[in-house]
Amino acid sequence: MAAGLVISAPASGVGKTTLTLALARAWRNRGLNVQCFKSGPDYIDPAFHAAATGRASVNVDSWAMDRGAITHLVSRGADADVVLAEGSMGLFDGVAARGVCGTGATADLAEMLGWPVVLVIDPSGQAQTAAAIAAGLRDYRPGVRLAGVVLNRVASPRHEALVRHALNEIGVAVFGALPRHAEISLPKRHLGLVQAEEQAEIGKLIDEAARFVAEHVDLDAVLRSAASWSPQPSANGLNVTPPGQRIALARDAAFSFVYPHMLEAWRAAGADISTFSPLADEAPDRSADVCWLPGGYPELHAGTIAANARFRSGLRTFAESRPVHGECGGYMVLGAGLTDAEGVRHEMAGLLGLETSFAKRRMHLGYRLAALAAPMPGHQAGARLRGHEFHYSTILAQPDTPLAVVHDATGAVIAETGSRRGQATGTFFHLIAEDR
Repeated sequence: MAAGLVISAPASGVGKTTLTLALARAWRNRGLNVQCFKSGPDYIDPAFHAAATGRASVNVDSWAMDRGAITHLVSRGADADVVLAEGSMGLFDGVAARGVCGTGATADLAEMLGWPVVLVIDPSGQAQTAAAIAAGLRDYRPGVRLAGVVLNRVASPRHEALVRHALNEIGVAVFGALPRHAEISLPKRHLGLVQAEEQAEIGKLIDEAARFVAEHVDLDAVLRSAASWSPQPSANGLNVTPPGQRIALARDAAFSFVYPHMLEAWRAAGADISTFSPLADEAPDRSADVCWLPGGYPELHAGTIAANARFRSGLRTFAESRPVHGECGGYMVLGAGLTDAEGVRHEMAGLLGLETSFAKRRMHLGYRLAALAAPMPGHQAGARLRGHEFHYSTILAQPDTPLAVVHDATGAVIAETGSRRGQATGTFFHLIAEDR
């Protein structure tokens, strides 16, 4: 039977990912089998989890997924000794309107699974107030149980003593305190952390984080605070239809944002996936019946993509007879042009008329519910798709037939409708699941 814990915090940027990776690696170094999950839509953290544990990590999302899908996904931890779910943002942060079985908050999963929460608290610029924050989080929602806290970026032994005393006074366990000067940090860029596969020294970095945390955190006490857990049988699995029987999937540093649960569901349904690299000037497999371009960082490689004639011509030839779909960055590459952060326009595939620009950054972030006005690979017109949008590009032109009517989590209609032209379709949102 596994021991389940949720790693969360009062806010983003406090150190959840670092602590999750460090605990996972430290326990793995002790011979334990560790399984990680990520709460909410995030492509980057699960890859770090896999690097730390040697096991694939997947996203679980209470806004986009039903309880059966979540139960199905977490059941992969049945053979683990420890199961860690890393939260997103603050513990109770989600959208205002409830989705399939929650608001997307980490607390939804903690309550649903019955796993206690380990809070990472950064007491910089405060002392006893950190205890007030912990008490508020502990008492805010009765169904969510606080196991204890790990303090991060503590300024001095005196600072630690003040915070510890205040937390002890209210009965909150302190599992450890990480000194500020020895913080382990992971490189970041505009969409979050730099991807694990782009960091040659990621193993050493995680090992150092594990060593540092093991010196300052009582790993045994944290483990004892976990809830004994075994997955409940689920009648429903993932509601994901593969876009084709044989899928040509773009996969490299520019096209890397694919949810693991999507690929697993495609394969479970009998689909065969062949990958190709646009950055290596490769074209999609001619034997495939659909081509899928996921999101990623095409804006960092726009010049290379524009110069890779074999990729672009092969994609155009493919689209003459078979469907091609792009998500976010993939959608931009299917468009006519992409202007980079320096204001230089790069010609893209031209299968759609979309023009996008990073010259003036504007963040687009949030859950999306799309009602398809026309079919796209794997989904018929009228299907309701749940997904997530996160990018900094600006639409200069979106002249093609809209693919969907898209709403944000509040129900407001948004301008990022996606496009359809011939065999090509694209969306700014990343698909998570279809409404049943």
